Amino acid sequence: MIKGNRSKKILLVWGDLFFFYLSLIIVLIIRYFSLPSLTLLKDHFLPFTFIYLLWILVFYIAGFYDIDKKINWSILSITKAIVTGGIIAIFAFYFIPYFGITPKTNLAMNIIISSMLIWGWRLIFISFYIRATKIKMAVLSDSQEKFNLIEYIKNNSHFGYEIVEDINEAKIILVSEDIKKNSGLVKSLYNMILSGKTVFDFEKFYESLTGKVPVSIINETWFLENLAEINKQAMEKFKRFIDIVFAIILFIPLLIIYIPVALVIKINSHGPILFKQKRIGKGGEIFELVKFRSMCDRKEPPQKGWAKPEENDKRVTCVGNFIRKTRIDELPQIWNILKGDISLIGPRPERPEFVDELKEQVPYYSMRHIIKPGLTGWAQIHFSDASAKDAMEKLQYDLFYIKNRSMVLETAIFLKTIMVVLQTSGK
Repeated sequence: MIKGNRSKKILLVWGDLFFFYLSLIIVLIIRYFSLPSLTLLKDHFLPFTFIYLLWILVFYIAGFYDIDKKINWSILSITKAIVTGGIIAIFAFYFIPYFGITPKTNLAMNIIISSMLIWGWRLIFISFYIRATKIKMAVLSDSQEKFNLIEYIKNNSHFGYEIVEDINEAKIILVSEDIKKNSGLVKSLYNMILSGKTVFDFEKFYESLTGKVPVSIINETWFLENLAEINKQAMEKFKRFIDIVFAIILFIPLLIIYIPVALVIKINSHGPILFKQKRIGKGGEIFELVKFRSMCDRKEPPQKGWAKPEENDKRVTCVGNFIRKTRIDELPQIWNILKGDISLIGPRPERPEFVDELKEQVPYYSMRHIIKPGLTGWAQIHFSDASAKDAMEKLQYDLFYIKNRSMVLETAIFLKTIMVVLQTSGK
């Protein structure tokens, strides 16, 4: 992106690491009433480096580096993340004898001091690096996305952009494809580049900032230019390998959850333990998705149109309500992953009757079926509603994923899913 949101994230990471190590030095000074010796620092450096890298990972999962979203850097949220990483670190100290130390007191003090330092550092970051570095931006576009983007930027002042109407005031000018057809304006913009202004493609900026493809550019040409599936074949084979390994590794440990959940479902209400429902997979093929049954009567009444499920459906059992909120009801889908019906990461698989309706209402909806659906995905971690209008929104996220998918993006989605599962309820 134009303005180094990536550089801001890198600065945040390095700042966090700096204050983590600073907190360690402060802890050692307080604990031993003197400046730490080189031997003492050496004994603590490697173990605490492991802890701090773990904390960075927890911060990432918790969304503390998502500066392109609403920021929640309260001292309570930071402390929760550090404590979570600290608990994992305690297990590491006791089960990995290589570290040679089990610094319970030092770790506890480190958690307290680090929380305060990181909170202060991020207040400084917001005040001086984001709010004090506003860059004026003008948007030249006739699409609805222009207004969506302007509103999005205004609601997120930490992005560091200030929207202006006059392009002569702007340091950055976003130009959409429809505006580029005006040869006179294009020539003027060219001259502005010579005067030091940055002229950038509106659609690329929109995609980079929001994580979705703008509706205005979706047409047959866009698919021809951006979905070269032949170039993704090696990645898809590796992804299938990862899916199989993931399913096999998790299947046996999950038996610890499967057995008691199955017993409780059977005792709580009449009916089968598992619930199977037809869904649309890759290439439009129909498969049966497997879940734990969460309703006392799974015979669903006829629905008129694409509708969001009722939040207080009386058919949901007390056990079903719990396994939905904790996403336990979706664990049997490991079997679907192992069979190859779905992947770990991909667009959400929908029911055939819904797909038939959405294909009529949402242009190019069928294109999301060129790849396997997934247990979780880019759209799922960004958006959860289910009206026809929302389906268009989710399609934009799906197309972004299909276009940009890579193992780096797959890993990011997996880690973000952990955060979503911990923070939200199942539908």
